[in-house]
Amino acid sequence: MTMLLCMAIPAQAATWRDHLPQAQTIGSGDLRWFGLRIYTAKLWSEKKPFDLNAPFALELTYHRNISRAQFVETSLDEIERLSGTRYSAETLKRWQGEMGRAFTDVKAGDQLIGVFIPNQGARFYSQNQLLAEIRDPEFAKAFFAIWFDARSKDKDLRAQLLGNSP
Repeated sequence: MTMLLCMAIPAQAATWRDHLPQAQTIGSGDLRWFGLRIYTAKLWSEKKPFDLNAPFALELTYHRNISRAQFVETSLDEIERLSGTRYSAETLKRWQGEMGRAFTDVKAGDQLIGVFIPNQGARFYSQNQLLAEIRDPEFAKAFFAIWFDARSKDKDLRAQLLGNSP
């Protein structure tokens, strides 16, 4: 069933909604750092209750300017923190390069949307176009764990995204 679902997803979807046409908001919340609102995150899925192994989209609307380099570095740091020694230095270096190609500098008001595609990987979109596809299921799991792993740095945001009050 999952394989058929993946095959039905357009290879070059114009927007993230093409992957999840029936998606509903599961939850949303703000990431704050020292009281500053960094971004608003919104979790979209066609499955309720949320299933981490089904396709979903994580939409981030930024309230601050963040460079591509900072975004990649922070993401890689969190992947390493959560995974420990699970991934080799070579794998992490490859993922760093892939994120560098996938992500962009953002300014207040910009949106980046990551779509999790089970057994395939992830696609990243701006508000109106596909930015990149990373065809690596392990990367996709490790990347989205930043928000959804029980050890996430921001447990309140995780709870809000999953539709639970913190």
